[in-house]
Amino acid sequence: MPDQQLYDRIGRDYASIRKADRRWAAAILSAVGNATTVLNVGAGAGSYEPTDRPVIALDPSATMLRQRARNAAPAMAAAAEAIPCHDGAFDCTTAILTIHHWTNWRAGLAEVKRVTRRRIVVLTADVFRDDEPFWLKEYFPGINAWDRAHIQPIDDVLQELWPARVERLPVPADCTDGFCGAYWRRPAAYLRPEVRNGISGFSQIGDRETEQGLSRLQADLDSGVWNERYGGLLDRDEIDIGYGW
Repeated sequence: MPDQQLYDRIGRDYASIRKADRRWAAAILSAVGNATTVLNVGAGAGSYEPTDRPVIALDPSATMLRQRARNAAPAMAAAAEAIPCHDGAFDCTTAILTIHHWTNWRAGLAEVKRVTRRRIVVLTADVFRDDEPFWLKEYFPGINAWDRAHIQPIDDVLQELWPARVERLPVPADCTDGFCGAYWRRPAAYLRPEVRNGISGFSQIGDRETEQGLSRLQADLDSGVWNERYGGLLDRDEIDIGYGW
């Protein structure tokens, strides 16, 4: 499903659910560095955009763009695969948790490279690592299956960019941005419909799997099974579950 159609359907309350986490915002701003102009591709409601320099936002979903604050950076309704800007127009381009929803991610990155002079920051998730898998996907295996089918391996992304490096971005225990891994230490949060509405993975699985997973998660929380299996997470302040650039 193209990004526009998906977020026109699920993105109505994104601004209230997907609030920028201050620690992630600081890390992203550091990655942007001293770039004087920034393009934010897949910008949505405007999270993680620098406020101290010129920024242009780009997103194909009118639903998402309507949620941008009045004082947010100017935005264009366009897709990553066809950026309506001239070559080398920006010092830096950011793409925050969006590349896996592009219709053609390689074409999108080619466009990003075309319009970017110096630096590209692509925040994504490494779903192919097995050292510390995210427990939520045991309850909702369809999310894991969709992720592995649609999220690009880090090495593939690196091959499309000029010389690059990978930096991990830990998820704080009290993360304020409601993406899929944000509630790793707050399992009951996933039982709330408004939380799931802010997580695109839940839109990719059927109602039956969602209901079964929620029922199992609720039962395991009530019985203490979740705590027996994953209670060690409650002592941690942050976790690395694959997010980074």
